[in-house]
Amino acid sequence: MSVSFARGIGAASVLAISAAAGWADVTAQDVWSDWKSYLSGMGYEITANENASGGVLSVSDVVMNMPMPEENGQAQITMGEITFSENGDGTVDVKLPAEMPVTFSADVEDGEKVDVELIIGQSNPGMTVSGDPDDMTSVYGADSMTMTLKSLMVDGEAIPASVANFTLTMNDVGTNTRSVLSDKRQYTQDMTVETVSYALGFDDPESEDQASISGNLSKVGFNGTAAIPLQVDSTDMRKMLDAGFEFDGTFNYGGGNSSMSGTGEGETFGYESQSEGGSLKVAMNATQLVYDVLQTGATVTISSGEIPFPVMVSMAEAGFKLAMPVAQSDEDQEFAFGIRLGDFSMPETLWGIFDPAAILPRDPATIAIDMTGKAKVLFDILDPEAAVAMGDQPPGSLEALTINELLVSAVGAKLSGTGDFTFDNSDLSSFDGMPAPTGTANLQLNGANALIDKLIQMGIVGEEEAMGARMMMSMFAVPGEGDDALKSQIDFTEEGHILANGQRIK
Repeated sequence: MSVSFARGIGAASVLAISAAAGWADVTAQDVWSDWKSYLSGMGYEITANENASGGVLSVSDVVMNMPMPEENGQAQITMGEITFSENGDGTVDVKLPAEMPVTFSADVEDGEKVDVELIIGQSNPGMTVSGDPDDMTSVYGADSMTMTLKSLMVDGEAIPASVANFTLTMNDVGTNTRSVLSDKRQYTQDMTVETVSYALGFDDPESEDQASISGNLSKVGFNGTAAIPLQVDSTDMRKMLDAGFEFDGTFNYGGGNSSMSGTGEGETFGYESQSEGGSLKVAMNATQLVYDVLQTGATVTISSGEIPFPVMVSMAEAGFKLAMPVAQSDEDQEFAFGIRLGDFSMPETLWGIFDPAAILPRDPATIAIDMTGKAKVLFDILDPEAAVAMGDQPPGSLEALTINELLVSAVGAKLSGTGDFTFDNSDLSSFDGMPAPTGTANLQLNGANALIDKLIQMGIVGEEEAMGARMMMSMFAVPGEGDDALKSQIDFTEEGHILANGQRIK
């Protein structure tokens, strides 16, 4: 249910684990008024009964409705009673209900109407808010928080839990949130969760297809900042960003595991994974989108009816990063891309399928690339109408590229290199439609001849093929330092020529 679904869960989370923040005197009415202002700015319609007496504000029968025009539906959050109690020292204690129902109604494909009810539960929750009306800090804690799928209906027909189910549990939850109110809401938040567990499953009653998924994470943390406009049109991401929406946050965890099993198209399958920890950074503003994902000590085991034995692979490190511009501009904008699979290894049973004589080295393999550069973005990537108007035109033009790292290390051979290039987008003829590059790449290759010898011994490569490969290497490379080492400097000139170690090859 796209953006609106996330808004519904986000609003419930705001009421459950955050609110506002600061350092002076705050009243019960200040806190509740700030919550209402925030939720109204996010597009919620709020109704509630308020009763104030002796420094205690009781808010009952709270109902929050959010239209979801893109799904022709709405989201609704209901709460029994929230109590705001002034402590006499400028702080306010907030008592939240143990359960909060969250419902969604939407029309989906083929005109089906879907109704979903989730229950957000809290065990022994507590929140204290301090500050002043424009600068508040809330400290929240709970023994546990849960989210459970209570009911699912499709076209008025109830779907039993045996067909679709979902639970999420967080234990020992704590947050510290500061909110500064000016022309926008500026949020700073830290969160810790001792453990997170989840389980979901489905069983298609019209076929044999079924699956169950479960997992656990430990030592989960989050820290980040956000800027939220006072009035948000959350159905239009570009408008939100232009109004000043920003987010920069990092999630991390100390270890985890997950498993999945089921049947699909008549075949059974299974998946299990473990890791020693990881992190996820997400940042977004009007001009740039950033992802940076890292996982360490990962082990994955896959089984299937089509595989005679389980396949297990492991990696010491797996990472992915992307920083890309999203706004149209006539000026060059920076981007970055990287991927790393470090110390990838396979079990001997898998090696034995294609190398039973153990001719190839079993050293862990590593693949890594790290690039930065500059590009012009020719249309607003977050504007669907602009994307349609561009048709088949490219979304941008590559202006410069730096290869900070290139590494492929496997079966005893290693290729590494760096490079730095600029591109002439007015010259699309010299390189068959690609902008003409100018710059230099430096490459090093170790262990290539030894690998070719082993491939000949295995019968994978013939003598003639090996000779051709060695001749090609001699054309583009010169001896490097040490045994079985080659190096090459590839230059792309402004005249459109390509030089390999000073010798023109184009």
